[in-house]
Amino acid sequence: MAGTMTAASAVAGKKNTAAFATVTSLFFVWGFITCMNDLLIPKFKAAFELTQFQANMVQFAFFGAYFCVSLLYFLISAAKGDPINRIGYKNGLVLGLVVCGVGCMLFYPAARTHQYPLFLAALLILGGGVTLIQIAANPYVSLLGPESSAPSRLNMSQGLNSLGYVIAPLIGGLLLFGSNVYGSEGGVDAVRKPYVGLAVAFFVLAGLFKLIRLPDFENRERVAGGVRAFRHPHFKWGWLAIFFYVGSEVTVGSILINYLGSPEVMGLAHQDADKYLSFYWGGLMIGRLMGAIAMSQVRPSMKWPWMTVSAIVSTLIIFACATFKEKLTHGSFIDPISVLPYALMIALSFVFFAIGRSRAGTTVGLFALVAVVLTVMSMVTSGRTALWSILGIGLFNSIMWSNIFTLSIRGLGEDTPQGSSLLVMMIVGGALMPLVQGAMMDVMGVRLSLAIVLVGYLYLMFFGFKGWKAGPSAAHAAD
Repeated sequence: MAGTMTAASAVAGKKNTAAFATVTSLFFVWGFITCMNDLLIPKFKAAFELTQFQANMVQFAFFGAYFCVSLLYFLISAAKGDPINRIGYKNGLVLGLVVCGVGCMLFYPAARTHQYPLFLAALLILGGGVTLIQIAANPYVSLLGPESSAPSRLNMSQGLNSLGYVIAPLIGGLLLFGSNVYGSEGGVDAVRKPYVGLAVAFFVLAGLFKLIRLPDFENRERVAGGVRAFRHPHFKWGWLAIFFYVGSEVTVGSILINYLGSPEVMGLAHQDADKYLSFYWGGLMIGRLMGAIAMSQVRPSMKWPWMTVSAIVSTLIIFACATFKEKLTHGSFIDPISVLPYALMIALSFVFFAIGRSRAGTTVGLFALVAVVLTVMSMVTSGRTALWSILGIGLFNSIMWSNIFTLSIRGLGEDTPQGSSLLVMMIVGGALMPLVQGAMMDVMGVRLSLAIVLVGYLYLMFFGFKGWKAGPSAAHAAD
């Protein structure tokens, strides 16, 4: 298998460039559809007269699918051999798109019958389809070229994924739900036609992916069963790193509005705090695009100019979305001078990209180190210092997923798809760590509850500086 993959990966030029661009489009699609869940929650809460806990079952159903589908995939691969190795990455992507289409289509009967449990079932299926796409797409992007530049390619793809997160609440919400982008009016009927339209789009994409030609990474030999990915020591550390990364990222994002609303921090009303979510999640887009350039094969003399351009353009997109949202909800725009500390954070990221010198593991360790410092500042300060400290964590989260993922599956060979499914399974950290933080918050307050996030970033420091090097295959690989 490893030989088959290596030979296919060596296909150079336009063929792989076109394949990379095609598959990367899916990263944007699942970022967009995932962020649309945030628009569903207030509508369902009003239409079904739900408590907030009940309304948040939208996210529980969607992200719960990640764990369930990944676990099922792993059990099948352990018993019968890896499914993706059998059917091929391309067919895995097609299957995921079809499942997404089925999930979106179920919104129609759910809206007609006014059944909230049926909506949750639809979201569970939709999340399952996204999980299948991730299991296939992440390693596929890594294989579309030299192993040394895999982090760059995945960072670029994840940057487009983040763009989906940034524009969905504005562009997607405006197009699909009308002018009341952030309100709860319209009831469940408002989601019927949009999601049927999305279902059609997923089915069309599935058909297109089935017809187009993509490099073939299928294993044409017998694929053994068993729990094989864990025989690679560096993968074990990476498996835990994904848990702590996703858990820490989601915990900070979930707590952000309550954190800024706390009297001990800033005491902002929710409607004044929520605009800062764009800066937190948008920071991932900025850092991922910069990371893609920093770790690419672009000439060193051109890297910094292109990184600067990508940072400026990304920041303008984030600011435009945030300030337009502010205009829609409050009737005023954000003062550009007020976000100057954010620009300084971006400048700081340039410094640590330079220190990391395009090395995936070192960059993870350095960015985790900055995240540790920013987390501690978020725990002990208040006011605007606390505000920009916690928002800055998003920027330094940016390259984590891509770099951890590619470092973890490096050298796995025929175990790559199984390893991918196990890594995607650890997205469950985004469900479990916020629960721990919530329990801690009830006892010790919002700032000290960030201690669980601090633990996560300390582990990521270990992985970036040392953990990924465990085992002979990783220890001798180029960082």
